[in-house]
Amino acid sequence: MGYRRGYYKKDGTYVQGHYVNSRNKKFYDKKSKSGCLGTLLLMALLIFISCSDDSNCESKTCSDFSTQSEAQSAYNNDPNCFGNLDADNDGIACENLPN
Repeated sequence: MGYRRGYYKKDGTYVQGHYVNSRNKKFYDKKSKSGCLGTLLLMALLIFISCSDDSNCESKTCSDFSTQSEAQSAYNNDPNCFGNLDADNDGIACENLPN
């Protein structure tokens, strides 16, 4: 905003000085629309990156092992990757397989 000095119109009438908006409304409309669009695109990109699976774990199930001891050794080597082998979270993998 700025202060506009008083001035005379062409017809000779005087306009009193007053505060005016120095930028037009179209400037703000364009800026707000592009800002929202940019924000939405950035949020979509961040969600896509956060949802991508970066794990290097093999997806194995109990049916991939013939004995419980094989499944247990794989689980003991990396419990984070083979956590799905232990359904009840008691530390024993694939309890239904034969020893």
